[in-house]
Amino acid sequence: MDWFLRADEASAVGDLRREVVAYLRRHGGPGSEVEDAGLALSEVVGNAVRHSGGPVWVSLSWTQEQPVLTVRDLGPGFDPARLGQPVTLAPPGATPTLAEAGLGLFLVSQVTPSLAAEVRRAGGMTVSVTLPVNRVPAVSHDPPRSTVGALPELDEALPGGGFGKESFLRALVVQLARAVEAQQGPDAAAAAVAQVGADIGGRMEEEYRAARSVVGRLTPEQMADCYVRLKHAIDGGFYVIEVTEHRIVLGNTRCPFGDVVQRAPSLCRMTSSVFGGIAARNSDHTVAVLLEERIAVGDPGCRVVVDLDAPPEGGRPLAHEYAAVAEATLFPG
Repeated sequence: MDWFLRADEASAVGDLRREVVAYLRRHGGPGSEVEDAGLALSEVVGNAVRHSGGPVWVSLSWTQEQPVLTVRDLGPGFDPARLGQPVTLAPPGATPTLAEAGLGLFLVSQVTPSLAAEVRRAGGMTVSVTLPVNRVPAVSHDPPRSTVGALPELDEALPGGGFGKESFLRALVVQLARAVEAQQGPDAAAAAVAQVGADIGGRMEEEYRAARSVVGRLTPEQMADCYVRLKHAIDGGFYVIEVTEHRIVLGNTRCPFGDVVQRAPSLCRMTSSVFGGIAARNSDHTVAVLLEERIAVGDPGCRVVVDLDAPPEGGRPLAHEYAAVAEATLFPG
């Protein structure tokens, strides 16, 4: 897994630590020191963010029994020979120096199996640390190639050979969804697509707010406008049928995935999670998205209903529900 952190994102290190620690807890075996792993990540990534003054790249590779965290930056660097050596602190009140970052790395060296650093040829440092977490034995994944309905289609090849970026990326998403569905079932495929949709939908909402100068919660009209805007940007044919304080109804004449969505109907959860996530972040209570008609299952078009009212007792059959988020979390201050 890979992450990109900007130096001006104050909360990025903490957010990354929580994400990685949760991942390590899910997949670590007995005897794993997950808290020490979190401490190591905070120190190594925090040092890079504080002292590099620029972007930081973080990678987590888990091909052996224990995962390896690698952090790359473009900062002034330090002498790799000082790794693992105690550091003398400056007098009280003095300005901390780059050298004192070695104290954190010394602590990391005491709680992890190994710690190494090297100067990058293009400038900056690469620091790698083996985290004290043992992997739970997993099955090997070496599936045979599936040739039935494989994408992209041969007639999509470019005149000069090969496939274009759009057909390749579309095929990549569709084939991933189909592979998850085949190996783990439709619920797993829908859950994976829903997570991707929630993440992407949040960023699309941020772009809409910046473009429209919107502060605070979106109105139903603004949500509908946001939905159509983001779908048109990826070549969807969505349009507004109805907008009230109770619900938003949209139609669609063209799926961004094209006709190939019929091979992976679970991709419809992308629309559901994008729309539902945006609505839930701008509501006081749980909202629901009902996909009444879908091109993915042979309908001539799509009809999507975003229900903004509080759910009735027993919930809404066939709809995907999304819980509201506290307003203070979304719009602090």
